[in-house]
Amino acid sequence: MRPSTPDDRSVDDGGVHTPSGAGRAVVVVAAGSGTRLALGRPKAFVEVAGRSILERSLDAVFASVVPTQVVVVVPEALVDESRALVDAVAGPARGYASVVAGGVTRQQSVAAGLTALGPDVEIVLVHDCARPFTPTAQFDLVATTVEATGDGVVPGLPVTDTIKRVDGDAAFVVDTVDRSELVAMQTPQGFPRAALDRAYATASGEHTDDAALFAAAGHRVRIVAGDPLALKITTPWGLRPAPTLAAAGAAPGPGRETPGRPGPRLLTGVGTDVHAFDATQPMHLGLLHFPGEAGLAGPRDGDAVAPAVVDALLTAAGRGDIGSSFGTDAPRFAGASGDVFLSATLELLAAAGAAPVNVAVQVIGNRPRLSSRRVEMQVGLTRVVGAPVSVSATTTDGLGFTGRGEGVAVIATALVTRDGSSAGDAAGAASNRLIT
Repeated sequence: MRPSTPDDRSVDDGGVHTPSGAGRAVVVVAAGSGTRLALGRPKAFVEVAGRSILERSLDAVFASVVPTQVVVVVPEALVDESRALVDAVAGPARGYASVVAGGVTRQQSVAAGLTALGPDVEIVLVHDCARPFTPTAQFDLVATTVEATGDGVVPGLPVTDTIKRVDGDAAFVVDTVDRSELVAMQTPQGFPRAALDRAYATASGEHTDDAALFAAAGHRVRIVAGDPLALKITTPWGLRPAPTLAAAGAAPGPGRETPGRPGPRLLTGVGTDVHAFDATQPMHLGLLHFPGEAGLAGPRDGDAVAPAVVDALLTAAGRGDIGSSFGTDAPRFAGASGDVFLSATLELLAAAGAAPVNVAVQVIGNRPRLSSRRVEMQVGLTRVVGAPVSVSATTTDGLGFTGRGEGVAVIATALVTRDGSSAGDAAGAASNRLIT
């Protein structure tokens, strides 16, 4: 998230920042009493490995590179204390952060957060503070999908336990539920701001999450892949794995450092790929199939977007290119599609202590026309890369091989964050080998 300046924002008498230019907002719900946790204070302020659950939850929010208004909803008695804590975590992005008092119920607390949003906000993500290890990529995936579809969007995981339906006294099993029809919901849950405001204005009764309230107002809710790290801390048992997850987690956001550990570095990389048309092949581009279009010549499925993105990511992390990392004839990749290479690249980055922050792709050519499927391509690439991917298209006004309709060129630029420690460098060097 870019640093703010006094000119970026306005501040009302209650200390609520309403920054201009932020089209995305995250409402972090941290107003619960922590009764089920039974540790004598609100859950958000319970410490895990030396830092509060609230601080850890905010790390991922403020690590986003997209300008985002952040509204933290806390118990009324802890508003002042929370402002200092939130400002410390936000760092240079503190001008985008506000703290407001919550209500008696979760629904009332979210409503209080919505009233603090700035006028430019179009997409709202609602996040439970009790999920402190949710990755930044999950926030970006939800927001990007809301932008692309206009639906409500919630991350979820398949249910692995066998689920039984019981009678009213919970004494006898009535039925076994088909778990293939079940998904365990997580947060953040994302919505178009105007539709969510209307849903809250007309809501009747209490709902267990914002997706249920949104659906009750007649809107569609779409599921995207969740992340096992986004587990919810509700009971003392939920705290048991927390120190392990905290120790394994990344440093708290780009540019910030923890004592004794260098902050992560931001690195950029560029990748290109060029393919000639081949009328005997199907057209695959940006992980999409374009029926009726002549395909692209080249190894595997001919998709020129995926190799360009792979090279951009590898170059940013200092790990060579697609040829040096995967070879040209490895059996594992015979006939492989672009998502296979992208997934393998992410494994290399993870071994090097690196992770994608965002990717920009430009497709150069007369066809296929991307206008009607550009957003679909962005969503698919974002889902695989685990970070926002933007796509644009252009032509060369008849100049060169693309202008003559002989093929397609792709340029990709990637921003990667990498652990600044020497251990990260050693891991990266060890991972820079041919994968077969």
